[in-house]
Amino acid sequence: MNSHLRILTAIAFTLILIAGITGCSETDTANPMTTGASDEESANQLTLDETYDHTRNGARLIMSYDKATNTFKGTVENTTNAVLQQVRVEIHLSNSQGPDPTDPELGPTPPVDLAPGEKIPVELMAVDEPFDMWVAHPEVGPSSGGGGEGGGEHGQGGAHN
Repeated sequence: MNSHLRILTAIAFTLILIAGITGCSETDTANPMTTGASDEESANQLTLDETYDHTRNGARLIMSYDKATNTFKGTVENTTNAVLQQVRVEIHLSNSQGPDPTDPELGPTPPVDLAPGEKIPVELMAVDEPFDMWVAHPEVGPSSGGGGEGGGEHGQGGAHN
């Protein structure tokens, strides 16, 4: 009986160890500039002259920074054959300063449903504080921050033209 208990304990310990190891690759939500490998689209730190061009959950986001207007401009496109619901865009700055000093991101933009193949322009105004690196990503589906209907995660958003 003791040998069976030891075997079960070893199996349980191994499963817990495996679960702990796989959990270590999750995104560090406290600092989006240091994301793990599981969220590589968000982990690409870009300089001010680089362009973000990645597809995440069927939403292709192309964004770049326009120094003359201090805005991030681009498009988000549905690359799937189904409607993408509540698509929105966020940008995280290297200085961790968004419009709200307690919130390190610009956006999210207001959530929009995108038909298959639909592409819309996206624009987010940057902050006045200096920054030299940025990270962008599209989000698809219901927001987890409880911003309410049409309000995004924080009850505010950028402009869609």
